[in-house]
Amino acid sequence: METDITGRFAPSPTGRMHLGNVMCALLSWLDAKSQGGRWLLRIEDIDTQRCKREYALQLMEDLQWLGLMWDDNAVWQSERGDIYQQHLDYLTSLGLTYHCNCTRNDLLASSAPHEADGRIVYPGTCRDKGLKEGAVRIRVPKELEATNGDFIVQRRDGTWAYQLAVVIDDALMGINRVVRGRDLKTSVPQQEFLYDVFGFRKPEFRHHPLLCNMAGLRLCKRDRSLDMGILRKKYLPEEIIGYLAYKTGLTREYRAAGAKELLNAFSWSRIPEDDIMINADCLHASVGQSSGNPSS
Repeated sequence: METDITGRFAPSPTGRMHLGNVMCALLSWLDAKSQGGRWLLRIEDIDTQRCKREYALQLMEDLQWLGLMWDDNAVWQSERGDIYQQHLDYLTSLGLTYHCNCTRNDLLASSAPHEADGRIVYPGTCRDKGLKEGAVRIRVPKELEATNGDFIVQRRDGTWAYQLAVVIDDALMGINRVVRGRDLKTSVPQQEFLYDVFGFRKPEFRHHPLLCNMAGLRLCKRDRSLDMGILRKKYLPEEIIGYLAYKTGLTREYRAAGAKELLNAFSWSRIPEDDIMINADCLHASVGQSSGNPSS
């Protein structure tokens, strides 16, 4: 039975997906589809220096290979500049934006890290300078000044900032379920502020644990042994999906499984809160012992 749940996966095409990206996509897909909802794909390619179309096309092909099919056409952020500009103009008309020429070194020298997570909170240095150029920041209310600070909505080179683009896109795409890694949890207050300013309906946020390497660092595209280029040479889609289901607690032991086979098993109560340690040998051992496939 269909519901009004609409989720999304919004990767940045800066390289090949790794297993952590796949886990995020899987959990987001299961969250929406287990409730009869829709699952959309947005390509967050506004960083034109790092994002490449060939990476995006490969990413889409990898999702299809894994059996994680999205509804409707993919949305490309690089094609939505006019939409972002209209919303930035609205913020400016409210007197909420100003230009800032602070560098990262300036911020490191003048600001103490936020006690909770070590982030540098912007101290408002340029708030009342009346500058005509530089990055564009938004004035946050007093309750956000100490924990978030005035954050950037457009970078000095004209690139649209993540916080602005993601709120506008999620709202206009009708996204009401946002599933992403716990490292983005600190973005919630900033994004909820923008939702309120624009009069958008806020989505429900779910933040899952991260896949980490044996050094305790979250997986990144530099962990080549766990990227899709390597994984696809060694494993079947069902072996990868089944392994992620096992590591996230959706199954009690490893077994190969397609994404659709996990719909009835999906529950957020089964997903651990702590980050999940993983390495390539661990994946190989689990899949190999179960399948008996020497190539796995």
